[in-house]
Amino acid sequence: MPLNLQKNLPAIELLKKEHIFVMDSLRASEQDIRPLRVVVLNLMPLKITTETDLIRLLSNSPLQVELDFMKIKGHQPKNTPVEHMQEFYKDFDAICNDYYDGLIVTGAPVEQMAFEDVTYWEELKTILNWSRTHVTSTLYICWAAQAGLYHFYGIPKYDLKEKKFGIFKHTLNDPYLPIFRGFDDEFYVPHSRHTEIRREDILKVPEVKLLSESRDAGVYMAMARGGREFFITGHSEYSPNTLHDEYTRDLQKGLPINVPENYYTDNDPSKPPLVRWRGHANLLFTNWLNYYVYQETPFRIEDIRSLGDL
Repeated sequence: MPLNLQKNLPAIELLKKEHIFVMDSLRASEQDIRPLRVVVLNLMPLKITTETDLIRLLSNSPLQVELDFMKIKGHQPKNTPVEHMQEFYKDFDAICNDYYDGLIVTGAPVEQMAFEDVTYWEELKTILNWSRTHVTSTLYICWAAQAGLYHFYGIPKYDLKEKKFGIFKHTLNDPYLPIFRGFDDEFYVPHSRHTEIRREDILKVPEVKLLSESRDAGVYMAMARGGREFFITGHSEYSPNTLHDEYTRDLQKGLPINVPENYYTDNDPSKPPLVRWRGHANLLFTNWLNYYVYQETPFRIEDIRSLGDL
């Protein structure tokens, strides 16, 4: 996909080294195409890493996408330079009157807190409510999936006895949905979380459809409003070394952490990760963009306000 990005975004050079095609704003402006407008609310602590992971997946389609990044107002991340945030990120106030074809809300390192205790919970609720009238389809990832299900449908999250950490096998409850086009009957997804959503709570809410589960990792994907909202508990966007970096970080901090399951070759941390989720991660993001964003969004982007459920 020709991604329309600010010319000096660090992810561009990182991905060019992987031979992944991205397009800066100057070249994109020369194409007579109405690009899809996608905004990412990036709540992850390592902003540049998350940007790169998402751009890597969003680039795997012939559709042109204009990508913006949004941040929580007044919240300064500890692991990203102030200059980067000022140059590449916008506050919600700056875009609240805009319309977007797609929204991605990332996970956040606050999952063991009650939602109401998160310092930016009220602003996040405002953004989630805004998305229903200003965005065609929204993809919620990990903690954001839990937050969206709780805010809109009252579905709670539960603490796990130990961190769900590793690569887990999943199955499809409705394999003919377009979001699963090209998926195998079983597929792998990384998980890294201390909390969970339970299937029995989802099944109590008729507006939410449970799409995919794992025997070992539980609920993976749910959908609402016919595909205008997807809730994903895992991290399909993770790069090959992300779980290794998390594992090493926690070991160095002396935190209780198990070796990530089904991740290292022969489950040996001295050996490299065995990547088994890349193909389905690309399918997931490509299918979302094609079938639930591009195919459904109105040509006049402001007409998103009048869209019903898909």
